[in-house]
Amino acid sequence: MTNEERGVPAALAGRPWYTANEVLAFLVELAALGALAWWGVAAGDGVAARVLLGVGAPVVAAVVWGLFAAPKARFRPPLAGVLLVKAVVLGSGAYAVHAVGHPVAAVCFAVVVVVNTVLAEGFRRRTGYLA
Repeated sequence: MTNEERGVPAALAGRPWYTANEVLAFLVELAALGALAWWGVAAGDGVAARVLLGVGAPVVAAVVWGLFAAPKARFRPPLAGVLLVKAVVLGSGAYAVHAVGHPVAAVCFAVVVVVNTVLAEGFRRRTGYLA
């Protein structure tokens, strides 16, 4: 399968920094979902609430992400809308880490989110590639 068939434009093929940042972005997204699940289990009162929040919070976040912020999102809002969705979902992940009692980890997570997003958008703008 060629890079173009995988959705990687020729301008970005062979650029390890771009690939590394995209892998980091995926891991950050997964970490946000995990943090939301952790928060849900910790925040719920009783088994039913823990299960509902522990499963429901990351599912809602994943659905919103898939509809508006994913590379192949069903609805593609302007860049400001995509960044807003990313800020809400990934910011919720950082808040969730803080809410379960890890404020330093939450700040570190938020910094990684911001740096990763800025780099990703910068790479895409420089090459004209908007996934």
